[in-house]
Amino acid sequence: MSRYHIQMAALSILTILAALMSLSYGRTDIPMVDILGAIFSSGDDTINIIVRELRLPRVILGILVGASLGLSGAALQGVLRNPLADPGVIGVTASASLGAVLAIHLGLASLWPMFVPVLAMTGAMITTAFLLYVSNRDTSVLTLILIGIGISSLAVAIISLIMNMSATPMSIRDMIMWMLGSLENRTTTDVILALPFILLGWVAVMGTGQGLNALSVGEESAATMGINIKQLKMRVVIGSALSVGAAVAVCGSIGFVGLVVPHMVRGLISQEPSRILLPSAILGALVITLADILTRLPTPGTPLRLGVVTALIGAPAFIYIILKTRDSMR
Repeated sequence: MSRYHIQMAALSILTILAALMSLSYGRTDIPMVDILGAIFSSGDDTINIIVRELRLPRVILGILVGASLGLSGAALQGVLRNPLADPGVIGVTASASLGAVLAIHLGLASLWPMFVPVLAMTGAMITTAFLLYVSNRDTSVLTLILIGIGISSLAVAIISLIMNMSATPMSIRDMIMWMLGSLENRTTTDVILALPFILLGWVAVMGTGQGLNALSVGEESAATMGINIKQLKMRVVIGSALSVGAAVAVCGSIGFVGLVVPHMVRGLISQEPSRILLPSAILGALVITLADILTRLPTPGTPLRLGVVTALIGAPAFIYIILKTRDSMR
């Protein structure tokens, strides 16, 4: 077994252990034996209900969201040839946030809680359709980046306008708390809503490894190798938009994971674009799972939000990575 496969196996085992820890830890700590029994049995006692209906959807979503962010970050950094690229650069995160904020502002969330993720998903899909249109007409990396920045800026401006016009402080608080990100109180319905889009995004991105390898030496060289540059960029951008849009729709904005995780993988496992896609997905799932466990630590006042934890961890980690690799980036 190669060193790469050993590292992949180690990452996978750590993620499984973190998931089991997440299932066990909470307001009521549950022994691991009872966790496994609840997963593989069909009883309706209190522990089974807590594990299967409350904690298991939360853990599954954490893995899906983290994997989507890590995978999309690695692919976008490869196709845009920009080490600072992350899923937010294509504008989908801000667009999904706008849809959720609009649902809260209009009072739709009080009519049916699923209106928030549904409108968030709608915002993400509108942006995805626009990115598809742009990708079909212009393959320029600079164009995609500028379009993404423009979409993000417009969405943030509209979110600020909605908050400014909000009639009640409680409504503003709900918007802010949603945008800080959380996996708390997520259900199987959220998993079902996000899963098809996330899987479609994964399928689109995972098959781009060899193209990203070729693109790393330049577009002209990649074209001479028979790589369809336009199709490659379209698959990465649309796949990332689908998976990240679905992730943001069900858990809010989660920063720094898509930016930092690929750099961690490059330092630990490989620099080759095709060999960092899957490890970035697994490490992203591990990071989100561990961060979600930290949100359950007792704190005065409002519980920690997932986006806050990832930012507190991710920002210093990113600064350290930049300082460590600054010589090679010159």
